[in-house]
Amino acid sequence: MRHGSIPGAHGRVRPLGLLGDPVLHAPCEEVTDFGPELAALVEDLFATMYAARGVGLAANQTGTGLRVFVYDCPDDEDERHLGHLVNPRLVETGGVVVRGPEGCLSLPGLEAGTERYDEAVVTGLTVTGEPVTVRGTGFFARCLQHECDHLEGRVYSERLSGWRHRRLARQVARASWHR
Repeated sequence: MRHGSIPGAHGRVRPLGLLGDPVLHAPCEEVTDFGPELAALVEDLFATMYAARGVGLAANQTGTGLRVFVYDCPDDEDERHLGHLVNPRLVETGGVVVRGPEGCLSLPGLEAGTERYDEAVVTGLTVTGEPVTVRGTGFFARCLQHECDHLEGRVYSERLSGWRHRRLARQVARASWHR
């Protein structure tokens, strides 16, 4: 039997922002208040991520321009990584650059081969303000880099070039959710 609360169990599912929403394309603000509103935001992010069947979710994807993201993501060895980061900073990337399929809850149903390092280190704080360092490899490293990009106002499609960028742009234009 599991002890403690399941992340997101007390959260509410928020609407997801889609590619083109201004909040997705602006750098997020630092969190300065570590009170109950931040804890509620983290719960809501988990609830929203699970409802959308994602492995990571940044606050700005739900319309809140704060430097916060949550994750429940496996690495390439199928080890589960579960947590959240407040005011995260990508402090190190390394290993080899791997082009792999990448999707985003703000571009539902689409993915493209995107280059990312296969190792990443992110520092930040917990919801209570405690310092934390998260290290990821493989798919989890991709997730960490992807979410850090969101907080800087970038979407993975902006990392694409050439025919990959053109193909994704055509898919976005045809998507039922595109305005």
